[in-house]
Amino acid sequence: MGEQSTTKFPQEILAQWAGLGLDLPALFSAGHLGERMSVRVLEAAPERVVGTMPIEGNTQPYGLLHGGASAVLAETLGSVGSMLHGGPTKLAVGVDLNCTHHRGARSGLVTGIATPVHRGRSTATYEIAITDEQDKRVCTARLTCMLREVDAEAYRS
Repeated sequence: MGEQSTTKFPQEILAQWAGLGLDLPALFSAGHLGERMSVRVLEAAPERVVGTMPIEGNTQPYGLLHGGASAVLAETLGSVGSMLHGGPTKLAVGVDLNCTHHRGARSGLVTGIATPVHRGRSTATYEIAITDEQDKRVCTARLTCMLREVDAEAYRS
């Protein structure tokens, strides 16, 4: 997960998480599944999370971007936003993911941008727009996460 080291965080996020001694790019990365799919989290803030994923290697048998791959990118970005919104005392757990696939994509890179629809005390909902390299929308997703209270030490395990 060290490949996520290029993630840009706002200074206030770095300060909020600083005392915990955690590797933020690793904590707010795509995880093992996302790593296998070459998902990259480029920017991460509660207001906006941006990530990319190659189409190659993430296709269905007909050569199109797999809908499940779009779902992985969407859930990754929405979860990162939810976690950053909740802060070090909350853990985001996805409870609902909805994806609408608008068009096929066969090559290149897709980019997902997650923006908040709702940020409350116990839930956070993000809309994730996934576009191709021509800036055409491939998928629109919505993710709702439950925010559970957690001791910040839980992030160490």
